[in-house]
Amino acid sequence: MPMLLHLPPGTRFRHRELGIVGTLLMVNECRAYVRIERTPRQVEFVGRNGDRRSFRAARYTETSWAPTVVVEALSHEPLPERELTMPAASKKTTTKSAKTTTTKKAASRAKSSGRMSAFDAAAKVLSETSEPMTAKGMIEAMAARGYWTSPSGKTPHATLYAAIGREIATKGTEARFTKVGRGQFALNK
Repeated sequence: MPMLLHLPPGTRFRHRELGIVGTLLMVNECRAYVRIERTPRQVEFVGRNGDRRSFRAARYTETSWAPTVVVEALSHEPLPERELTMPAASKKTTTKSAKTTTTKKAASRAKSSGRMSAFDAAAKVLSETSEPMTAKGMIEAMAARGYWTSPSGKTPHATLYAAIGREIATKGTEARFTKVGRGQFALNK
C-alpha cells in the first residue's frame, strides 16, 4: 500500500486502521493536506410556514497529516484548480490622494468664504515678524491678530507643523517655508 507522499492530489483513500475515508488535496515532503469525509447525517427542521423539512448534511474536515502515512488508494479524480491568489481588487484612492483632495476642498471653502487658511495665516505671521517661530507660536500669533483660530481642534500646532513639513518635503526650494532650527520655521527667501 502506498504512502500519501506517492499519491497524486485528488486521490480518494482509506486508512484501514482508523476506518477513515478521505481525499488527498496537496502533498509535499513535510505535510499532506487531506479532506476527511465524515458520515452524513439527516437534518430535520420546521420551516417558517410550519412544514417539516429535511436534508442530508455531508460533513468534511480539512486537516494535515504526515506524508508518510500508509493508505489504500480507492480512486482518483483530478481536483479543480484552487485559487491561489485573491482576485484583483478595484483601485481605490490612496490615503495621500484622499488627503490632497480633502486639503484642496478645505482650501477652496476657505477662499470662497473669505477666511484665511491656517497655512496662509502662518505665512502672513512669519512675513510680519523677522524671526523664526515655532508652530505653536505661529498659532498663538494668528489667534491674537485675528487671522485664524482653530474651529475645534485640540492640537492645531501639530497639524500646522505637519503641513509645513509636508510642503518643505514635496516642494523643496519652491516651498514658502524653510526649517531653520529644531521646530523653528521662517519664510523661504
